[in-house]
Amino acid sequence: MTDASTAPKAVLLADYQPFSHVISQVDLAFHLSPRATRVKARLALSPNPQRASGLDLRLDGEGLTLISCMVNGVAVHATPDASGLTLPAALLPDGAFVLETEVEIAPEANTALEGLYMSKGMYCTQCEAEGFRKITFYPDRPDVMAPFRVRIEAEAPVLLSNGNLVGKGEGWAEWHDPWPKPAYLFALVAGDLVAHSAPFKTASGRDVALNIWVRPGDEDRCAYAMDSLIRSMRWDEQVYGREYDLDIFNIVAVDDFNMGAMENKGLNIFNSKYVLASAKTATDDDFGRIEAIIAHEYFHNWTGNRITCRDWFQLCLKEGLTVFRDQQFTGDMRSHAVKRIEDVLMLRARQFREDQGPLAHAVRPDAYVEINNFYTATIYEKGAEVIGMLKRLVGEAGYAKALDLYFDRHDGQAATIEDWIAVFEDATGRDLAQFKRWYSEAGTPRLHVHEDWADGTYTLHFTQENPATPGQPVKGAKVIPIAVGLLNPNGDEVVETTVLEMTEGRQSFAFTGLSARPVPSILRGFSAPVVLERNVSASERAFLLAHDTDPFNKWEAGRGLAKEILAQMVTDGGKPSADWLEALVRVVMDDRLDPAFRALALRLPSDDDMAQTLFLSGYVPDPDRIYAARRRMGDALAHRLSADLPRLFNDLDVPGPYSPDAVAAGRRALRMAVLDLLSRLDGGKAAEALSQSADNMTEEVGALSCLLSVGAGDAALARFKARWSDNGNVMDKWFALQIGLAPPAKAAALTESLTSDPGFAWRNPNRFRSVIGALSANHAGFHNASGAGYRLVADWLLKLDPLNPQTAARMSSAFETWRRYDADRKGMVQAELQRILATPNLSRDMTEMAQRMLTD
Repeated sequence: MTDASTAPKAVLLADYQPFSHVISQVDLAFHLSPRATRVKARLALSPNPQRASGLDLRLDGEGLTLISCMVNGVAVHATPDASGLTLPAALLPDGAFVLETEVEIAPEANTALEGLYMSKGMYCTQCEAEGFRKITFYPDRPDVMAPFRVRIEAEAPVLLSNGNLVGKGEGWAEWHDPWPKPAYLFALVAGDLVAHSAPFKTASGRDVALNIWVRPGDEDRCAYAMDSLIRSMRWDEQVYGREYDLDIFNIVAVDDFNMGAMENKGLNIFNSKYVLASAKTATDDDFGRIEAIIAHEYFHNWTGNRITCRDWFQLCLKEGLTVFRDQQFTGDMRSHAVKRIEDVLMLRARQFREDQGPLAHAVRPDAYVEINNFYTATIYEKGAEVIGMLKRLVGEAGYAKALDLYFDRHDGQAATIEDWIAVFEDATGRDLAQFKRWYSEAGTPRLHVHEDWADGTYTLHFTQENPATPGQPVKGAKVIPIAVGLLNPNGDEVVETTVLEMTEGRQSFAFTGLSARPVPSILRGFSAPVVLERNVSASERAFLLAHDTDPFNKWEAGRGLAKEILAQMVTDGGKPSADWLEALVRVVMDDRLDPAFRALALRLPSDDDMAQTLFLSGYVPDPDRIYAARRRMGDALAHRLSADLPRLFNDLDVPGPYSPDAVAAGRRALRMAVLDLLSRLDGGKAAEALSQSADNMTEEVGALSCLLSVGAGDAALARFKARWSDNGNVMDKWFALQIGLAPPAKAAALTESLTSDPGFAWRNPNRFRSVIGALSANHAGFHNASGAGYRLVADWLLKLDPLNPQTAARMSSAFETWRRYDADRKGMVQAELQRILATPNLSRDMTEMAQRMLTD
């Protein structure tokens, strides 16, 4: 049992100090062996002039066997402790010196997938955030930046590291990265790999060799990833003026990976599911994620690599900015309107949930125990929203000027939020001291609105509420950009989108010279990550759904109406209103609208979204009632559209060879949404036919999902498994679909049975997430009153934690919303969290998460 006396010590932002020494050059030599890899490190050091003289040299290191240690060629006695190695100042010269160490590590035994490990015979690394300390003794912190030269010796045919290849021979290769980087960006890969290659010429005319390295047999599924990479590189040149800076860019697909991908300088390492794709094995959503993640990691080359973060408290500086950039890219490649809706859906599902619970933390937190636990939606998605607000406030020209200044001023540096804010102030002349609260204060602001109308003047009165969060009971007013448009009663737009800048707790904005009381369209484009609270009639929502010129608010009106109706169905047992059904039918049948947008309009609010909505409205959410009401709502929509569904389904068929382009993907998205409704009426007849004839994974998975939803999926599941049992990424879908769509009372038992399936390779993070993660995502199944879902998830988290604490801790957030529910459910979750905390040798990662979720 962890108590206050033994709990891991928190790291505090207030305690930051520069490292004691400066490293001007790093030379590494690897002799790779599964059980006994030798790593020689040669570090050129000198005392840091920003620190006092005569300081000890403290190097991080975990799980390393020290073979030798020399200072300027002379052996010194050094004894590592559990977390590193200290060389007393008395052993060190006053000026520059060279430290040489040799250590031994065992990659084959590294199940945590941090540092140097093995994936099906291939050596690979993952060093962010603090994995490099598992490779050699080093100051494993982002503000220590140096050029690296790496020699790799191994029997593997392909030997890769960061930078440019400067030499190779039989069984060895040498790489040099001339750009100073922190250790978390170090990468090494060695194995039997083949390359899918392409040339690229930069805007200045330099030639760059592009390679995507995969296992033999997978090279025919790399074309879309390569195309995405080339488009990303060109876009970054054209939109941000950022050109790639090495002679080679490598991507490697790895099956065992804790994250989605990693932006290591010149050698991006990817979870294979975000590289490998073909029409037969990947859905449209998979193609979209590949495009976005390829872009994200490439954009890190400047926003994360050339300019990194000074310390891990500044993580949002690289991640939030790069997410914002990849969102811009995807919008340019596909549809800005659809992309914005999808981003807000994710923000509300993940980040709002985080902000409103025990795991709430600021975009720049001021303390952490385990940094791996802070790779969160708040850092990524809310961090991107903050940058989006900043761009709205300073305008396109101001944003471009500030970014140019940021790249010029901080290239080669480890920067802070203060540096980021300063470039905007210097470039635009604005005082952003108040805006900076978005970085330091946790929680989702609530924006209350009421209005007045008199003598041609329409006035909007706003009040902002910033709720208390753990450790932050009091907050100040934030700067909130509120994009507003006004529509006349006939549907014409009388005031185009205008950004109101709210800076006070209460503030009013008047619009004069109007001939009739307008209908407001507030928070267009979701201009700020807030909860908008305004009394809106069902008829007004229906009006906005039909007439709003802002795509996001058009969708939002339908969404808000659906949530309002669904909440009434849960609490009072009502039924969907005719107004909502008719308004939604008009959108679905409007061929002038983007099919992808129409598909999003058909997507009902999720069970978890409704649970949070009800909870914030003062109700104790009942997962079973939410599940039943949502199914009734879908059935009612299907019956209202029954006469049109067969024709829509057939008309939306995409002729010709499969293409993942946005237009074709949008048609398929709407077609699958229509099939879901049709399956409710025909018992899955059309879905079964499609399941047997589909020539692409989007339709195969879509048909299977529809069949599972109506309880007719057994035959399709068997066919799917027989066809794809040798493809791990596809089989992840097989596991996840049946658990995610299982009836609530059967979800935990089904999950438990699938953990006995020979294909449940639970040490693989993707497979673990596809099974245990799918159960926690099945809202009514996970929260079933029996508590079986809670027990099963906790059991498996405890089984995984000793081997891979990072993945286990991240998945423990399934329990974060436990305070929403009734006393029985709360008691069961609390007992599971206490059981987790009482487990001997619990990881630091899991300990922190469980403690935070239990803290009042």
